[in-house]
Amino acid sequence: MTFSEFLNMGGYAFYVWTSYALAGVILLANLLLPMLNARKQRRELVGKLRREGRA
Repeated sequence: MTFSEFLNMGGYAFYVWTSYALAGVILLANLLLPMLNARKQRRELVGKLRREGRA
C-alpha cells in the first residue's frame, strides 16, 4: 500500500477525511466552548461585584 493509496482510502477518501475533519472540529469545540463560557461568566461576575461595591 502506497501513501497515495492510503490517502485515497479505496475511493472513499472524501467521506473518510470529511468525517475525520468533522470529528476534529467537534472535539475542539468541546474543549474550547466551556473554557470561553467560564471566562465570560467570570468577567460578568467580577463586573457585577464591582458595581455592587463588593470587590
